[in-house]
Amino acid sequence: MPEYTSTADTKPCANTHANIEKLSEPFRALIDNAGLNYQFYDLLPIPIEIFAPDGTAIFGNRAFIELFNIPDINTLVGHYNLKHDPVCLGILGQELVDRIFSGEVCSFSGFPAPLDDAASRGVIKEKPYKAVTVDLFALPLWDGDTFTCTICFFFVKNTYYGRADIAKAQEYIESHWLEDFDLDRVAQSINLSRHHFTRVFKEISGDTPVRYYQKIKIKKIQEKLFDGNLNVEQAFAACGVEYRGAYLRLFKEIVGKTPTQYRKDNNIK
Repeated sequence: MPEYTSTADTKPCANTHANIEKLSEPFRALIDNAGLNYQFYDLLPIPIEIFAPDGTAIFGNRAFIELFNIPDINTLVGHYNLKHDPVCLGILGQELVDRIFSGEVCSFSGFPAPLDDAASRGVIKEKPYKAVTVDLFALPLWDGDTFTCTICFFFVKNTYYGRADIAKAQEYIESHWLEDFDLDRVAQSINLSRHHFTRVFKEISGDTPVRYYQKIKIKKIQEKLFDGNLNVEQAFAACGVEYRGAYLRLFKEIVGKTPTQYRKDNNIK
């Protein structure tokens, strides 16, 4: 399932203002000038959407517009409110949304962008993908003790093209990666027989459903191996598999090296 984390202590430290005073004049001008800030955000290649404390969208940069194929950002800016969006609330959960707009640093992994809902509301004219999954990172900005806005960064994890039902199945597999793979259950999620589903899935994605699931599992293990607080065996266990089992062999096959060598090559102690 998608996961989120948050950090409660996110207000700027007491000497932030003093540190800003030491910065060069051009950089201080960027911080103090809202217009320059927005120009800076617009140049970043990372999709960004900015929200006011009440949940209203106040900005979307060029990368955000291009990612979601939005013809007019003004259909969102000043009109869309994340706090009042039942679709996103259903995906993110009320607790996380409340945290985002209380001024906490929050992140959410595996957010399936609600493209169908955006298309039905006229925000996008044509879906750029059948589905897209992103990681969301919400960074609050404070002016002293005043929470001024939240900047949401979107990091694309997966995009799906082709048949909508296969894209839905891929999303289903990704959101259930921690569970044991069940071909019948995945096929039933899109109302196809297991034989027909397996054939079509392979034609569209290039992998069988179980291979697709295994690659996601290995990717999750790689992510856990970056956690220096876990040893290799614990990293595998955190992903629901045994280190000395079949997934050790799969890891070597897919990644091309052992988990220990993978950590060594990435300077993870």
